[in-house]
Amino acid sequence: MSYMRGDLLTKTRKLVKGLAKPAPTWLKAMEEAPPATFPRVDGKIKKIELPEDVYVKKFFKKHPDSLYHDAIKISGFDPPPARVFAWRILELKEQGVSEDYAMAVADYEYRKEKKAKKKAYKELKEIARSEGKEPPPNPYPSAIKEIQAEEKKYVMDRFYNPKVIEIANKMKEERDMLLQDRAASGQW
Repeated sequence: MSYMRGDLLTKTRKLVKGLAKPAPTWLKAMEEAPPATFPRVDGKIKKIELPEDVYVKKFFKKHPDSLYHDAIKISGFDPPPARVFAWRILELKEQGVSEDYAMAVADYEYRKEKKAKKKAYKELKEIARSEGKEPPPNPYPSAIKEIQAEEKKYVMDRFYNPKVIEIANKMKEERDMLLQDRAASGQW
């Protein structure tokens, strides 16, 4: 009974003493051998912080275009670039390198890897075009373009869906009526 304040034994004892409830058969046994009580927590759950979180935040400040990559992908096998960046900094710091230098090296490696992936994708697109096939998906898609692709069907829906057209027409009529009322009353 996690929703109750206090424990079951004291609640039942009070109800029995107040004659609100007959004494249950287990009450005597439980009074002789009460269950273990655990100390209550203060109610504040501490946020889990990993040592690389500081560098992940710095990475996102430096590369805001990478924000669409999740900081922790639970279902993914490949770690996101921000985590790789942070792990590399921690690895370099363990070797005795200064933080600024470690960040510069990790940033250089990230940019180099990103450039190599873009170049490889460009070559794959050229090969696919020369063979007449569809190119593979972009490894670094624009977050804005991904969102627009998801919303595209809803945007086109407003032109062809009769229900949406009807709602839009009603809204136009209401707006026209409101403008006419304002013009008639002189609130313009």
